[in-house]
Amino acid sequence: MNKVEVVVAHSERTTLRVGDMFLKVDADPERLDAEAEAMSLVPVPTPPILWRKPSVLAIAAVPGTALGRLGEPSTASPAAWAAAGKAIRTLHDAPLPTRHGRGPDELAADLDAECAWLVANDVLPADLVTRNREIAELALRPWTPVFTHGDLQIAHVFVDGDQVTGIIDWSEAARGDAHFDLATLTLGHEDCLTDVLVGYGTDVDLDAIRAWWSLRSLLGVRWLVEHGFDPTAPGCEVDVLRARM
Repeated sequence: MNKVEVVVAHSERTTLRVGDMFLKVDADPERLDAEAEAMSLVPVPTPPILWRKPSVLAIAAVPGTALGRLGEPSTASPAAWAAAGKAIRTLHDAPLPTRHGRGPDELAADLDAECAWLVANDVLPADLVTRNREIAELALRPWTPVFTHGDLQIAHVFVDGDQVTGIIDWSEAARGDAHFDLATLTLGHEDCLTDVLVGYGTDVDLDAIRAWWSLRSLLGVRWLVEHGFDPTAPGCEVDVLRARM
C-alpha cells in the first residue's frame, strides 16, 4: 500500500506525495490555475498534470533528483548546473505570459516594511539589515520583463545525470526580472553561479543577481518564521545576508 508523504505544509498550501503522484492543495485556487496555465505554456520540461479540482492539482512525479537543497551542499555536477542555466535561458526567451509579477515600486514598499519589522522585533541586527538593504537597492531598477518561474528554488529543478528532467512549482510564474530567477536558483549556492551562466549565457548583471540574493532573503525571513521554517539554519537566508557583510 502506498504511503502518504507530506512534502511541505503550511497555512497557504500543502503538497502530498502518494506513490508517483503529487497532490497540491492550495487555499487560493487561482494559484493552481496560474500554475497549470504556466505549465501548458513553458518550453521546458514540466511534470504532467493528471487531473484538477478547484483546490487540488494532481501532477506526476518527475524522474531524477532535485538539483540540491538550500542549506545543503549540492552533489550535482557542474554540467547539471549548466543544463539548468540553459533551461532557464529557454524559459526567459519564451513569449511573455499575461500575468505580471511585482514591479520595483511594489517591491520597494515591501522591502521597507520587512526591514522595519526585522529591526523593530530584534530578529536581525540593524547593521545587517541596513547593509543588505543598500545592496538590494540595485534590484529595484527598471528591467526588461521575461517569462520568469518566480520561485525557482534549487529544489524545484530536477536532473538526471547532466540533463534537466523537469521544473516544478509554477504557481508564481509571471513577467519579471530574469536576474530574480538566476538569484533564486543560486541562493545559498553562490559558488555554482559560474556553472549556471555557462548554460545561460554571460549577458547578465552580476551585481543585480547579488542584489536579488539580499532582497529575496530580507523579504523571506518573516514569512519563513511565521510558517514554521528556520531561516537561520546553516546555509539559509540569514547566512546569505551575513555573507554580504
